[in-house]
Amino acid sequence: MTALDAKLDAARDDLAARDGVVVAFSGGVDSAVVAALAHDALDDDAVACTARSETLPAAELDDARRVADEIGIRHETVTFSELDNPDFVANDGERCYHCRTMRLGKMYEVARDRGIGTVCDGTNASDPGEGHRPGLRAVEELEVFSPLLAHDLSKAEVREAADRYDLSVADKPSMACLSSRIPTGLEVTEEKLTRVEKAERLLRTWGFSQFRVRDHDGLARIEVAPDELDAALDREFARAAREHLTDAGFDHVTLDLHGYRTGSVSPEGDGADAGPDLEQEYPVRED
Repeated sequence: MTALDAKLDAARDDLAARDGVVVAFSGGVDSAVVAALAHDALDDDAVACTARSETLPAAELDDARRVADEIGIRHETVTFSELDNPDFVANDGERCYHCRTMRLGKMYEVARDRGIGTVCDGTNASDPGEGHRPGLRAVEELEVFSPLLAHDLSKAEVREAADRYDLSVADKPSMACLSSRIPTGLEVTEEKLTRVEKAERLLRTWGFSQFRVRDHDGLARIEVAPDELDAALDREFARAAREHLTDAGFDHVTLDLHGYRTGSVSPEGDGADAGPDLEQEYPVRED
């Protein structure tokens, strides 16, 4: 038995000892592995739940539904709005704390309605050491169970586990909620979230895999992975980006020649792209 086998078995046993679990489920690799483990351990007593809000791209919700179907786990959604919370809208250095608190609160409501005592998330053993991570404080305060962290599964081991389960998201890049595209200190609004989602849909359509469109109060700053910069410099893409992003509501469109960087609009470049997904990332992810 390998070390990973032992960790996965221990996580399954831990989950099986519970009366049921609600998994905060974004459909990213972390929450997908937790959902697969929970389904193995508890069958119909495990529920994957995705929180729908203005910060979750429609494409990510579609992915979450598809991945839940791959796993075979029961999938539910719950709807709320982070924009109802003025602390979230203010977009200070604690935005991810406010977001995660609201999202996980909704998970507990689902759990209570179904007589389930445990809410799980996808925090893994690599997450706590990755910079300013206020979302993790919410996980701790609400006593969410993080089986990947509890049983010391690193991000690399999580991806290996996803590959063993033959999950299509095994190699999926980290994703974060749309509010992470708005620099700290600038208000989060539905208008900004909508134009960012439209802009990133274009990049996805053009085949980019790791990217962000940062919204600097109407200036779009496109980030793509360094090995995809040549494609972003293509004249046809530049024309399409200028046209579509202007139509989406941006005043100016730029390409960041540094390429994609985690946490590039967060406090102190905090690496928040890399957090546990809820998916949320989309993670409910911090970036």
